Amino acid sequence: MDDEYKTLRLDNQLCFPLYLCSKEIIRKYTPYLNSLDLTYTQYIVMLYFFQNKTSNVRTLGKTLLLDSSTLTPLLKRLEQKGYIIRKRSKTDERNLNLSITESGEKLIQKAKDIPECIYKQLGINEDESLELYKILYKILINLEKES
Repeated sequence: MDDEYKTLRLDNQLCFPLYLCSKEIIRKYTPYLNSLDLTYTQYIVMLYFFQNKTSNVRTLGKTLLLDSSTLTPLLKRLEQKGYIIRKRSKTDERNLNLSITESGEKLIQKAKDIPECIYKQLGINEDESLELYKILYKILINLEKES
């Protein structure tokens, strides 16, 4: 490839290792999540509810950067599994309120060791993990400013 096009080389693309890491990390989660009968996206939604207990679709979507076309079927499946409850707001029928169920709360005990298992597989120490976290969130914040 000519020097004029060197920025188009695959090994010069920041997006490529980010994509590969994301894909491979999610693949590492799969066996753990299969035992919980959750997809990765369902897992991050449940992590949100472990922390927040209640929400509405708009807030959940904004926090997790998921649109309603992704959230609607996902939330229906989580409700069918008994992990969350979806209820229309009494004051505004357009709003769908969400809350974790007792069964959903019990998942936290089954899921508690997953992060540590994944961290061990990443091969980075706590300081490197924290630095990477900060850099990734800095990128996300900057990308959101551009939107």
